[in-house]
Amino acid sequence: MELRHLRYFSAVAETCHFGRAAERLHLAQPALSHAIRQLEDELGVALLSRTTRQVQVTPAGRFFLAEAQRILDAVEAGARGARRIADGRRGLARIGFTGTAALSHLPQVARTLQHRLPEVELEVHADLLTGEQCRQLRDGTLDIGVLRPPVTGGDLDLHVIETEPLVLAVPADHRLAVEPVVAMTDLRAEAFVTYPASYSVVNEAVLRSCRDAGFTPQREHEAAGTAVLLALVAGGLGVGVVPASARALPLAGVVFRDLAGAATVQLALAWHRDRASALVPAVLDALGELFPVAVPVSGRTR
Repeated sequence: MELRHLRYFSAVAETCHFGRAAERLHLAQPALSHAIRQLEDELGVALLSRTTRQVQVTPAGRFFLAEAQRILDAVEAGARGARRIADGRRGLARIGFTGTAALSHLPQVARTLQHRLPEVELEVHADLLTGEQCRQLRDGTLDIGVLRPPVTGGDLDLHVIETEPLVLAVPADHRLAVEPVVAMTDLRAEAFVTYPASYSVVNEAVLRSCRDAGFTPQREHEAAGTAVLLALVAGGLGVGVVPASARALPLAGVVFRDLAGAATVQLALAWHRDRASALVPAVLDALGELFPVAVPVSGRTR
C-alpha cells in the first residue's frame, strides 16, 4: 500500500465517480480503477460498490476513508513542519543573556519572536557572563548570546546592538546619594562590590575607569549577578559600578547616579559562525524589528 492508493481512494470516495476523480488527480481512468482494485485486493475487502449507474462507498469504505484522510493530513502536517524547521520558522531557540540584558532586552526579544515566529519556542538562559556564553555557543548548548564584547577566538560572529554608560549604585544613605553626578575620582576611598573575579567585561571596564582616574578599586565583595550585587550595595557593604540598564532593577535602599569619567560597555548579539542552525538566521531576521541585524559575514565584530 502506498500513499497514492490512499489519495486515489479518497478522491473516488469523495466524488463517487471514477471519471471526476481521475480528472481531479490528472490520471487516466483505467489506471485509477486498477489502483483501487489493487488496494481492495490488499485489504481483502470491498471499499466501493460499483454498478453501471453509480459508485457507492461501503461501510468498510467509509471507515477506511476516515482513516486514510487522517493519515494524509498527518503526512501533510509532517511535511509542513519539516519545511518550517528547515527554513528556521519552527524549533527551539536557546538564547543567553548577560545579567542586565535580561532586564532591559528580554521582554522586547520575547515579544518580537512570539509575533514573528510563533512556532519557535524560546529557552532563556539568564545571568551568564560573556565568557560562559562563548563557551556554550561553542559547545552547542546556546544558539544566540546577548553578551558584552570583546570575545576571544575567531569562530563567533557579533553584531553590536547598544553602547551604554556605567553608572554608580550606592546605598540610599551614602554621602554620594545626594549628588546628581559623581566623578570617578570620588570613589577612590570606597569599597566596591563587583562581579566574580572570572573574566567579566564590566569588571574590566570598571577597573579601566578607576585606573584612568588614578586609583585601583578596593574590591571587598563579589556578587554572582546584578540582583545580588545591588542587594549587597543596599546592605551597605560597598558601592557598585554597573551598566545603566541595571536601573531596570529597582531595589529599596539603592540609588543610581550618573558617573563622570566612566567607561562605556557594549551589548551584542553573538552566534557561532559554523554551527548555527537554520533557526539562527530566522531569529536574527525577526530581531531586525528591534536591531539592524545582519547576516554573518567575514570578520568577528560589526
